[in-house]
Amino acid sequence: MSELVTGEAVALELRPAKLPSRGLAVLLDLAAAVTVYVVVTLGLVAATASLDEAARTAVSIATFVLVLVGGPILVETLTHGRSLGKLACGLRVVRDDGGPIRFRHALVRGLLGVIEILMTFGVVACVASLVSARGRRLGDVFAGTLVVRERVPAGQGGFVPPPPPWLMGRFAGLDLSAVPDGLWLAVRQYLTRMRQLDPRVGSSMAERLAADVAGCTGAPVPPGVPPAMFLAAVLHERQTREAQRTFGGAGAPAAPAAPPTPAAPAGAGVPVLPPPAHAPATVSPVVPSAGAGAEAAGGSGPNSGASAGRPAAGFVPPA
Repeated sequence: MSELVTGEAVALELRPAKLPSRGLAVLLDLAAAVTVYVVVTLGLVAATASLDEAARTAVSIATFVLVLVGGPILVETLTHGRSLGKLACGLRVVRDDGGPIRFRHALVRGLLGVIEILMTFGVVACVASLVSARGRRLGDVFAGTLVVRERVPAGQGGFVPPPPPWLMGRFAGLDLSAVPDGLWLAVRQYLTRMRQLDPRVGSSMAERLAADVAGCTGAPVPPGVPPAMFLAAVLHERQTREAQRTFGGAGAPAAPAAPPTPAAPAGAGVPVLPPPAHAPATVSPVVPSAGAGAEAAGGSGPNSGASAGRPAAGFVPPA
């Protein structure tokens, strides 16, 4: 696993390609390039039959350079590091920071590949890949590139185990801003592979990582909490904060309170319902009470109150 940090401070986990897969990809690329070279040469021989010997030699050299040197450079530039052989083997050429390569990277790799692969039959490239920690040949070293694996088996994916339920939310008040990205990456890689480690090695590694995290946060590991569970809980808290910051779960504004409801006048005996929160406050029609019905019966009709100059406010005024 190669630990790379991009320009945006994003830690990447890239798997450098091994020598057998890279060798198979180079053989496939050479077979395709030689096939194209033979076809082009046969066509040029028929087309340049009337030329002299010097002209035919110049055309042959130009064809060799363009097809066997310029062809791989052009293909890697257009496909962003995925030639035919690398595409078949699930490999890709990337920059040291994990980004796609450009023409200058493919040009340096292609020019040095003539010396490493074509002139020395791949001996220099094999020795350089075996010596390098990430399997890079000289072209990758000078171009600042790395050949990585794009297809990873599903069983080898990094799964971070969740913390136990009794540790959920226990470190909500912990200050995690001082923990560097490299330490977070080391904690995540340990949690994804702690079941594959020797128990003693894994225990000592968990203690070291927990001590480093506690030193950055300023809070010691709680007594009785295993270091691995502490790391899982702290990493879960960081992921929760990142999710809240990204999706705005924690910073959502509270809903505005409903306007106060006016109190009913004394003696009316009818409660006034509060208006809904999404509509302007309106006064609902109110059914008159028994006393009000008697008063209305003494008048000239149901609209006698309005005709007498009393305002139609939607409720019965006190007697």
